[in-house]
Amino acid sequence: MIRLLIVDDQRLVRAGLRMLCESTDDVEVVGEGADGAEAIRLAMELSPDVILMDLRMPGLDGVEATRRILASRSDGAAPKVLVLTTFDDDEHLYPALAAGAAGFLVKDTAPADLLQAIRRSAQGELPFSPALLRRLVDRAVERGRPEGRSAPAELTPRERDVLALVGEGLGNQEIADRLHLGITTVKSHVANLMGKTGCDNRVRLALYACRLD
Repeated sequence: MIRLLIVDDQRLVRAGLRMLCESTDDVEVVGEGADGAEAIRLAMELSPDVILMDLRMPGLDGVEATRRILASRSDGAAPKVLVLTTFDDDEHLYPALAAGAAGFLVKDTAPADLLQAIRRSAQGELPFSPALLRRLVDRAVERGRPEGRSAPAELTPRERDVLALVGEGLGNQEIADRLHLGITTVKSHVANLMGKTGCDNRVRLALYACRLD
């Protein structure tokens, strides 16, 4: 069961998110917060697995709340913070990533995709809205920042298939379904790809994949 904390300053938004998440049998909403200060307090009190975090809120905003929550838990038990916001511009995206957000979605995300993103966050993946992932790729290419070494010759055909789907923003289960593989096999391929490419997280691996297109 995934323990979820919802943080948003709009009561109706929180109610809608709670209703959606409680319609599943693998997500438990353990609390709600209306601002960053409440997010910090509830994160300490409730120990959620995932925090669904708005960014623009009165008082302490979501970016600073994310930074403080993750900084306070250096024992490896920090929750995953999944940003859900109306604002998808660079002014919000990059500070949230720098603060340690584990994913970034806009509020017009389909309900099924949001639930899947929560599950992926809990599993240690980094879900992003496709348009945002593409923007990260374009920005990295534009700036010429290397996200890994040159394409390694030792990549197998199956690893290349998995890498391409990571670049499309698919999660492990979606890749498994697309390639007719077991989820454990996909996880193993992703781990091998990170080792071979020098990418230390899934976003960097996605950027690396897109640069090879």
